[in-house]
Amino acid sequence: MLGIVSIAAVDDRTLRRRARAWALWDWGSASFNAVVTTFVFSRYIASDLFVDPAIVEAGTETEDFTPTAQGARALTEALADNAAVVAWAIAIAGILVALLAPVLGQRSDGTGRRRLWLGVNTGVTILAMLGMFFVTPVPGYIWIGAALLAVGNLFFEFASVNYNAMLHQVSTKETMGRVSGFGWGMGYVGGIVLLVLLLVLFLFPLRGDGTNGILGLPTGLAGEGLDVRVAIVVSALWFAIFAIPVLVSVPELPRTERANAVSLPESYRRLFRTIGRIGRRSPKTLLFLLSSAIFRDGLSAIFTFGAIIASSVFGFSATEVLLFAVAANVTAGIGTFVGGWADDRFGPKVVIIASLLVLVASGTAVMFVEGKDMFWVCGLALATFVGPVQSASRSFMARITPEGREGEMFGLYATTGRSVSFLTATLFGAFVGLTGDTRFGILGIVIVLLAGLLLVLPITPKPTTIDDRD
Repeated sequence: MLGIVSIAAVDDRTLRRRARAWALWDWGSASFNAVVTTFVFSRYIASDLFVDPAIVEAGTETEDFTPTAQGARALTEALADNAAVVAWAIAIAGILVALLAPVLGQRSDGTGRRRLWLGVNTGVTILAMLGMFFVTPVPGYIWIGAALLAVGNLFFEFASVNYNAMLHQVSTKETMGRVSGFGWGMGYVGGIVLLVLLLVLFLFPLRGDGTNGILGLPTGLAGEGLDVRVAIVVSALWFAIFAIPVLVSVPELPRTERANAVSLPESYRRLFRTIGRIGRRSPKTLLFLLSSAIFRDGLSAIFTFGAIIASSVFGFSATEVLLFAVAANVTAGIGTFVGGWADDRFGPKVVIIASLLVLVASGTAVMFVEGKDMFWVCGLALATFVGPVQSASRSFMARITPEGREGEMFGLYATTGRSVSFLTATLFGAFVGLTGDTRFGILGIVIVLLAGLLLVLPITPKPTTIDDRD
């Protein structure tokens, strides 16, 4: 079994201080989640800035020119190709996460270097973000941007495994839910604050002269996307600053509580033995790990590909996408707080099922609605119900975790969530490739959410039984 941190000797004041420092990483990580993978960089490299200018000109309607059907179709297909490149980059990163994250998380526990590896993986993510500054709007550079996006996603997921495992070092069993929810909330609020800051400084067209923000940075093809590229650099610095507190305030595992480090093959053997024990003793727990891994991947994809769909399908400008991002983070935060109340009142399973039903319905509607107003309605419905599923899923896991096995079970919960992180991105890319239309990529998201919903239906939150003698 993985070593579990004893916090009995830590006074409440110290524990609260560590919890605040821990949650600041979530606040800072909004720079990657909201800015890089969701609303700014992924949309930037999927936009017409990375399409051959001749195709853009032939397919864009202006006051003096109405494109032919062939020209419009060529532009639509080029934008779909760009969206597919982004999807496949994230899918490849997800496959590598599936192969490596479970044992890397286990080994960071076994060697007692959880904080060290959180720092290393966060640092590589920040370096990938800084590298995005050099992705100027040249069609061939989309591959560089996609590669940096994949590297950033890969190491961000590795960092998240270490970060989630630290929950046991900053909370007690009685406060785990509140501390976990505090971290989620800090992430949403951090995303709102950063997006508003970036809008005001770099991305909002205040003058109408081809520049953005109060700093007047040039935008678009003529400005070589400088507004977006500088915004990414600021986001990287934001992440670096707010990652420091957890690395300073939360100690490594005490040496006496560290499990012995084992070889890489033994790490995989230990992982499969744990899964086998759960499957024999508590098969529905294994089913929940599978179902939550699937629907959590679909939840991530809503934010990852939402901005791409908004701009490519519904014609949102960069500014409109960012305004939508701020609104989506606000509704997601509100949904999380309301979902927490409903969790205590009705139980986590009811919250998960009700929220997934709304998400499936809203996602399906996006494939058929027209106009920006309808996307606002459906998109905000999607954003609002993402948070309740995330928080209720973690609460559900806490309810079925046997006392004394928290570290092992939550480590498995974290790593199984990463093990299928390629699924939705792969389906999104496949449907875009098959149809030549970015709109139908959301069908992949709907399928994953529906699969997770069907798998969670027969599960009840009963404690898991595990016997090491099995």
